[in-house]
Amino acid sequence: MNARTEYDLLLQSTPLPARLSNTQLDALEEETIFILREVAASFERPTLLFSGGKDSLVLLKCAEKAFGAGRIPYPLLMIDTGHNFPEVTAFRDHRAQELGAELIVRSVEDSMARGTVRLAHPGESRNVHQSVTLLEAIEEFRFDALIGGARRDEEKARAKERIFSHRDAFGQWQPKDQRPELWTLFNTRLAPGEHFRVFPISNWTELDVWQYIEREHVALPSIYYTHKREVVERRGLLVPVTELTPPRDGEKVELRDVRFRTVGDITCTCPVDSLAADAADVVVETLAAEVSERGATRMDDKTSEASMEKRKKDGYF
Repeated sequence: MNARTEYDLLLQSTPLPARLSNTQLDALEEETIFILREVAASFERPTLLFSGGKDSLVLLKCAEKAFGAGRIPYPLLMIDTGHNFPEVTAFRDHRAQELGAELIVRSVEDSMARGTVRLAHPGESRNVHQSVTLLEAIEEFRFDALIGGARRDEEKARAKERIFSHRDAFGQWQPKDQRPELWTLFNTRLAPGEHFRVFPISNWTELDVWQYIEREHVALPSIYYTHKREVVERRGLLVPVTELTPPRDGEKVELRDVRFRTVGDITCTCPVDSLAADAADVVVETLAAEVSERGATRMDDKTSEASMEKRKKDGYF
């Protein structure tokens, strides 16, 4: 009996009402909604970071439940590298329009035109340079709280984050200068120029996210599910073959059934082998996964020079 068959039998043996009111997911959702409302009550100019990826879509679903469609009290902000998957940016625009939410897009390419971002070479990943564009957007709109979809289980540096993560006047994260969060009491005081990054789904896991997507029927970009794509194997990862990521000499191009566990800049985001066609299938695969989603799919997390902790100290998400 395979894992999918066992999962299907488990679902069949569980009464429908119990499945739809999963206690763990209910508690996580309630916590997230509480934090989203706390941000709206505590800050003058908050924004919700929205990439069109699965975590930001789950966050947006909770915001819709917290405030209602067309009533989300803060704009959505996207920092666009110019190298994003078109399926994701199209879905981002569709979802924002569907909810009647204001969508602000600021581009790394605009920062390059201003000279505030300079690439070492044309093929360099723009992912790390999003920090500059993000800090410019914060200054432009005077945002005092930025809501993001990061989770503690993703990466060891993110595990150090508070839910309300204080950033100094330079937008920097200082892990030893964070505030205690006892009994869900949050210190939201700010000095001039400072701001918070707020992570309402910090306590969710990848499995929680996919179970919630399945339960709530959260629509996602198609690349999160199985599809055929040309890839090459490189450094233990499957690299998608695109104009930005062409095969290197000696690499064999293969057409494989894959899906993306996480999405980001094309130049550093890799798919995994998968036949998962829906959220229930992905839940089964996630249960069996032995490597974190970032460890299995992100090329830029493989080098110490581009470590998440260093990037966060420089103002990254």
